[in-house]
Amino acid sequence: MTQREPRPVGDTADASAPLMTRRQITLVLVGLMIAMFLSSISQTVVGTSMRTIADDLGGLDLQVWVVTAFLIVSTITTPIYGKLSDIFGRRPLFLIAIVLFLVGSIACSFAQDMVQLAAFRALQGLGAGGLMSLPLTIMGDVLSPRERAKYQGYFLAVFGVSSILGPLIGGVLAGTEQILWLEGWRWVFLFNLPIGIAAVWMVFTYLHLPAHHERVKIDWWGAALLVVGVVPLLLVAEQGREWGWASTGALLCYIVGAIGIALFIVVERRMGDAALIPLHLFRSSTFSMATLLGVFTGFGMFAAMMLIPFVLQIVHGMNPTEAGFATLPMILGLMIASIGSGQIIGRTGRYRLFPVIGLAVMAIGYGVLVTLHHDSPLWMLLLAQLFIGLGLGQLMQTLTIASQNAVQPKDMGVATSASTFFRQLGGTTGVAVAFSLLYARLPQTLEDAFTRPDLQADLAAATQDPQVLTDPGNARILDVLQHPEQIGGALNEDSSFLNTADPRLAAPFLDGFNSATITPFWVGLAVVLVALVLALFFKAPPLRQKSAMEEAMEERARQAQLEADASAPGSYAPPVTTSSIPVVGRAHGGEAPDRDS
Repeated sequence: MTQREPRPVGDTADASAPLMTRRQITLVLVGLMIAMFLSSISQTVVGTSMRTIADDLGGLDLQVWVVTAFLIVSTITTPIYGKLSDIFGRRPLFLIAIVLFLVGSIACSFAQDMVQLAAFRALQGLGAGGLMSLPLTIMGDVLSPRERAKYQGYFLAVFGVSSILGPLIGGVLAGTEQILWLEGWRWVFLFNLPIGIAAVWMVFTYLHLPAHHERVKIDWWGAALLVVGVVPLLLVAEQGREWGWASTGALLCYIVGAIGIALFIVVERRMGDAALIPLHLFRSSTFSMATLLGVFTGFGMFAAMMLIPFVLQIVHGMNPTEAGFATLPMILGLMIASIGSGQIIGRTGRYRLFPVIGLAVMAIGYGVLVTLHHDSPLWMLLLAQLFIGLGLGQLMQTLTIASQNAVQPKDMGVATSASTFFRQLGGTTGVAVAFSLLYARLPQTLEDAFTRPDLQADLAAATQDPQVLTDPGNARILDVLQHPEQIGGALNEDSSFLNTADPRLAAPFLDGFNSATITPFWVGLAVVLVALVLALFFKAPPLRQKSAMEEAMEERARQAQLEADASAPGSYAPPVTTSSIPVVGRAHGGEAPDRDS
């Protein structure tokens, strides 16, 4: 039996013909996965190579700006891409995002100092903002919510694979002195090129969505005020620990950010449907709750993903590559739960319980983390990661599907990008809070560790051992012990001396660092538990049976038919209003009747 030819975009003659064949949809999804792999691996590949890059470019103290520039720009541009794609179409915006990312990658590979690298990473982030949000938006265009659930698990699997490969690739390339007459670390950025070119070709060749011909105002004021409101807050979240949370720079960021957000809300209210983030979306309780849960999920996800590698490297003495492999349980849990929950949602259409179960499982993972000690077996940390991954896999795709299902097709892009935007804001906040608490607690926990009687006894025995005293690997710790005032800040700049030290000498430092991580883990647990309570009130309208593209085409066809009937000689038709068009939900993102799913 041959597959039926797809209906040309805009052709309403044969309403039963599919807009895209299954093969075309599959090829589009492959292109989207390649682009998502490109954006996600760019965030992990730099981590293990940053020390080599900073040493080569002579700016170790500026490396934080390389990370911050990429994070801020990619976060800010996420909702902008979503809104512009609703106006001008997904395909051109997606191609622009990929090209900008590749241009930024090439520029990064030729940076001559850390300031240039930070600027070029910002350019790379300008493209990454679109690569983060548009793939999920395009999925909403070509697949119905129930079908979407099956495929989003594979997208999260791509994210998982890139999280594992990124640190390995970065470590290998940065560890190679020269490749084809260029320093090895420069290929950390250049290896993006073949992947990006493949993504451009797939999207350009196979992604064909209905063209947008509507003339709408672009919310330039909203975009500008979003930058004014969010950039200072992201900046202080990243730099507050260095500046001081009550410093003049931090206070200025708070004031500018608050004014920017207040003016942004005023402008968005006045812009109505043309707003960058239309406020009418939040009239839907499902969209509002999914967005709020997304913020909490981002907080819990990034706090764990950023802190656990530190525990693996400092407390368990792993190198970056080994730590990358040791995060495999979280990635596997995420992949298993994402694919499994997607299959269940696709077959049953029920998804209300997944946020509840996901947050409960995630809370169990955090519950294990807060019980760990420096000498706890490694399998406990791996088990905690597995639970967190199993929870995240049920949350990330379900909340995105719920957000998309709660809005009308015309708002698909802005709803998806807003969901991604708020989750990234939650993640940025989680990272900032986690590391601020960690380094605020560390001096005290280190000092407390040296007062523990059992650790003191081992320490005293070690300092009486002549072999320990003559071992060069113990020199740094022995120096710190001779200057007790240095104990509180001993791990602020370099912790590598713990890897070569006698275990009895290192134990107080490991115990102190581990104790310092418990506080942010407790905060993460509290955030997840609050989200769990909120999830109990999460409403889950039935999933729509058609893709956003099909619904949009059918609605346009109905409007055209009504207009044709109204203009026919001797006929009368009532004026075309929103209430006369039978679409799912109410106008401005209203919900379908709630059902206990």
